[in-house]
Amino acid sequence: MKKSPLFINLSNHPLDQWDEKQRAAAAQFGEAQDMPFPQIDPDASNDDIEALVNDYVAKIITLAERHDVTVHIMGEMVFTYRLVQHLKEHNIRCVASTAQRNVIQRDNTKIAVFNFVEFREY
Repeated sequence: MKKSPLFINLSNHPLDQWDEKQRAAAAQFGEAQDMPFPQIDPDASNDDIEALVNDYVAKIITLAERHDVTVHIMGEMVFTYRLVQHLKEHNIRCVASTAQRNVIQRDNTKIAVFNFVEFREY
């Protein structure tokens, strides 16, 4: 039986905040749903990070039993790196979003505006 495609947004930027271009690109991977990115304590030990990674791997593998899953993962680098490694071992596609960064300077304030370009596979 063919699995339905599912796009998991695992980032600090919920789908409802994405522009239409990014939502349309995500739709190419299937129905999209958010999975909130965990708050990673900067003092977390390697064991803490690995335990958190294992929790997320288990959640995503459960979804992958019923769906052809693609995970958009952007966030704290060590957690992201380890999670991508584990998911790829289970043949789960992982992607990152790319964007053009434009900085606007107003007095002493810098405002960064990101314009989505594409998803790139890890």
